[in-house]
Amino acid sequence: MEHLSQNIRVAIDKDNPSVERIEDRCIKCGQCARVCNEFVSVNNNYDLQKTCGKSICVNCGQCIKVCPTNSLVVKQEYQKVRDIISAGNKIVVVSTSPSVRVGLGEEFGLPFGSFVQGKMVALLKKLGFNYVLDTNFAADLTICEEASELIERVKNNGPFPQFTSCCPAWIKFAETFYPEMLKNISTCKSPIGMQGPVIKTYFAKKMSIDPKNIVNVALTPCVAKKFEIRREEMNISAKINNVEDMRDMDYVITTTELAEWAKEMNIDFNSLKEENFDNLLGEASGAGVIFGNTGGVMEAAVRTAYSYLTNSQPPEQILDLQPVRGYEGIREAEVEIAGNKIKVAVAYGLANARVILDKIKKGEKYHFVEIMTCPGGCIGGGGQPKHFANDEEAQKQRIKSLYNRDKSMKNRLSHENKEIQALYKDYLLKPHSDLALELLHTVYFDRSKDLNS
Repeated sequence: MEHLSQNIRVAIDKDNPSVERIEDRCIKCGQCARVCNEFVSVNNNYDLQKTCGKSICVNCGQCIKVCPTNSLVVKQEYQKVRDIISAGNKIVVVSTSPSVRVGLGEEFGLPFGSFVQGKMVALLKKLGFNYVLDTNFAADLTICEEASELIERVKNNGPFPQFTSCCPAWIKFAETFYPEMLKNISTCKSPIGMQGPVIKTYFAKKMSIDPKNIVNVALTPCVAKKFEIRREEMNISAKINNVEDMRDMDYVITTTELAEWAKEMNIDFNSLKEENFDNLLGEASGAGVIFGNTGGVMEAAVRTAYSYLTNSQPPEQILDLQPVRGYEGIREAEVEIAGNKIKVAVAYGLANARVILDKIKKGEKYHFVEIMTCPGGCIGGGGQPKHFANDEEAQKQRIKSLYNRDKSMKNRLSHENKEIQALYKDYLLKPHSDLALELLHTVYFDRSKDLNS
């Protein structure tokens, strides 16, 4: 299909794994172009004529959030997952991202930011998943690896800054528009990127399950994850299990997809009795919980880096790192750890990322930079409920809910997660071991040629 002018709307290719357009609903209002220009900073930074009509898209789904007619929608996968569960011949495992549990309730009339973890788990079990696990476990795992990487850079005096790598839309943006910065991005996979292969290796062995019979599903606020799991290199479990076509993560369903599935099955969500995650890969720290918030990955990593460098518990000002919290699009801070002054920056929205990146190119010095694409972080993902004029209030309440959960937890440090400690002891040995690097780390690609096909 020939795309319309980029001044009218964003171009969405038929093979986009994250977003699709229902053509007869489009009223050409320009809202998708506006958000992609002003906030995501993609649509107005390439030319369809130069790409021979091929869309440049980072798959974030913010265009979905502003579309008033639901012409732009999430490309759904829940029907495929539902059919696999119904067939009954596979072990279907779902792993849940932190932001879903503070967004899902809104689809069932609950107040913004309602923390519905127990009901979410109950819903997933009622829908027939064999195991319900917590991606916050892999968030803790990400921190152990990422904090270790930061410490190595501090000891070796660089290269700085180290960018976080949890947001797949940011990664694709950097590969396309700033490939010279790829060496600075943490090699750590995202939590979902780590959860998949850990399930198909360590979890499968512990539970005596043939990994060929496992279907991995990620439940997430993020539609860019649908692109991420299809990246060619996200298949290390195929190599380890010697199964050629195995993928680490098989499907991604979003918060809104889960809600639609529940309504389709006539499940009364609000009357469900709360249930707990399954054992093994179901434990998480408060640091894993706040991954959903802008600044949360940064804060979680600083907590563990402090503990690793000082061999002591972080003080309250590190556990509640206020300078990186908030809703401003760009925040900066300096923290001192074991005599090292660490300058950090946090940004959400790729237009704000450009500001940080251009400052770095002009000589500004940072040690650690977190970048997320969506407003407020993952809690504002393209697969979350949308509220148009009230969206900012919803996002702020989701942020507050995750911080409250973190504050209430006994363990707020990723490396003190007992299941993480067992994973290293029984399988990975230590952060950045040869197996950890093979299983949990990744590579990036220069996509800048896509701008001039």
